[in-house]
Amino acid sequence: MKIQRRPLYCDMPYVRRNAQGELVSLHRHAEAGTSEYLSDDHPEVLAFLGHTASGAPEEFARLDADFVRVLEDVIDTLVAKNLINITDLPPEAQAKLFSRKSFRERRAQHSLRLFGDTTGFGDVIGDTQLDDSLR
Repeated sequence: MKIQRRPLYCDMPYVRRNAQGELVSLHRHAEAGTSEYLSDDHPEVLAFLGHTASGAPEEFARLDADFVRVLEDVIDTLVAKNLINITDLPPEAQAKLFSRKSFRERRAQHSLRLFGDTTGFGDVIGDTQLDDSLR
């Protein structure tokens, strides 16, 4: 079964290049300095968007998802340290964060637990019992 590629953009991309001839931006419409048009599957356009020649949009998506997780952890840390309040974020961002956190918690509840709570293994992993000199 052949997978049909969908275009990345409609009516795109007009490109702007720097003095070295490298792509620096993509535009829907021709603007000053963007008279060159490349197809959305042109290798330079794909490379600019982070897609490698190996056709790895999946890799880019995975990296993107990993980065989103890092941002979630940063926000959680800032909230935990009382540097920001969750209510400081726009309502849409709050809703997305709560939705992702809820999804991750539900998913974790259904995950395989190799070590039960009775093993005490969690105490070994936690650092709460470490001597303060080791922290």
